Amino acid sequence: MAQAVWTGDIAFGLIQIPVKLYSAQRRTGLSFRMLDSRDAARVRFERVNDDTGEEVPWDQIVKGYEYDGGNYVLLDSADFEAAAEEPTREIEIERFVALDAIEPAYFEKPYYLIANQKKPKSYVLLRETLADTGQAGIAKIVIRGREHLCAIYAEDNALILNMLRFDQELRDLGNFSLPSGPVSDFDISKKEAAMAEELVESMSGE
Repeated sequence: MAQAVWTGDIAFGLIQIPVKLYSAQRRTGLSFRMLDSRDAARVRFERVNDDTGEEVPWDQIVKGYEYDGGNYVLLDSADFEAAAEEPTREIEIERFVALDAIEPAYFEKPYYLIANQKKPKSYVLLRETLADTGQAGIAKIVIRGREHLCAIYAEDNALILNMLRFDQELRDLGNFSLPSGPVSDFDISKKEAAMAEELVESMSGE
């Protein structure tokens, strides 16, 4: 059985729903190591100072944010601890929106929300309400000190929590050169359109 990545409650109004969060993704990729072709020995990557060429010990390595070419703000573990979100065991739904109003590009990573109670009445109530109304609950969850925006919706007998990208994480389509204007500007004949539709229909399936 997979290990839960988070345990807590979904909250909206006066309703509390105990749940466990499991990743919906299964690791299927192959993992490779870098080896020396002559003797199959593993190849090490050294931490080398760009200026001196000397190896840098782990306790001397810090993270830095480059704000201007070659200029950095140096950060240590205390800075990251101070910036981390307070851990919370609650997913508070802030509003409900139509699930089909969320553009697919905003969905990032799916999780299963599994009822963590002997009598999951409140879980079923939320699941059926979301399924019947076609709505999704928009909420925030804190995992490992980082706050995530998420959508909760019903799928079959489960509640799904899907991490969402914030708007600023997506590039603006307006920055790209895309063909626009009336379709008539592109000399697409009725015959070509009919053939394209026929091809799509012939290749359609489950």
